[in-house]
Amino acid sequence: MEGGKRAEAGTSSGVVGEKQEKLREMKSEKPPSEVFDDKDEDEDAEDGKEGAGIVTAGFVPGPLLSLKEQVEKDKDDDSLRRWKEQLLGCVEGDLNGQMEPEVKFHSIGIICDDFGEINTPLPVAENQSGVLFTLREGSRYQLKLTFTVLHNIVSGLTYSNTVWKAGLQVDQSKGMLGTFAPQREPYVHTLDEEITPSGVLARGIYSAKLKFEDDDRRCHMELKYSFEIKKSN
Repeated sequence: MEGGKRAEAGTSSGVVGEKQEKLREMKSEKPPSEVFDDKDEDEDAEDGKEGAGIVTAGFVPGPLLSLKEQVEKDKDDDSLRRWKEQLLGCVEGDLNGQMEPEVKFHSIGIICDDFGEINTPLPVAENQSGVLFTLREGSRYQLKLTFTVLHNIVSGLTYSNTVWKAGLQVDQSKGMLGTFAPQREPYVHTLDEEITPSGVLARGIYSAKLKFEDDDRRCHMELKYSFEIKKSN
């Protein structure tokens, strides 16, 4: 499948993009001018050439601190403490000293000109474990995720989406979502636009695996799903 171009999603542009750079700097204690490179790694025999995605060249994460520790680190400086609370998006329940961040995914959506938008709650119900959505050949579409970050900053959240047909890997896309702090409202992120293939051989049912990891290689979600490509009218 061919990757298309799109406008940057809300959490990766403008003021929010600057906020993500500051969050990453606070968590890692590295300057925001770090250079990111792509690097492929084999995960297991089943996935073949499915790589680990996007990692940082020469990057060593700093010590993991809880939100409470990060806020209280400068508790004597009221202005800096308030700035950190605003930047981190702290909610009172997350200042509990828990170290590990948690990303909770609420829904996955498919956006396509053919039918608009369809959203499926996560985890996928057993009666929906078959074909999650159907597309026509040559269609442009995007996947849309809604998620919440809990307990701590999640840094360098990346995704990989691998697709198989008849047991053979036919496509893989990877990307960086960014760095996110806990907040009351869910984040909404739309992945890069894709184009379904065309032709007789392209039609049929595909299986796929969508995986999300942070820069500490924590896997926050691994979703296996199926979709179908049908003949265009």
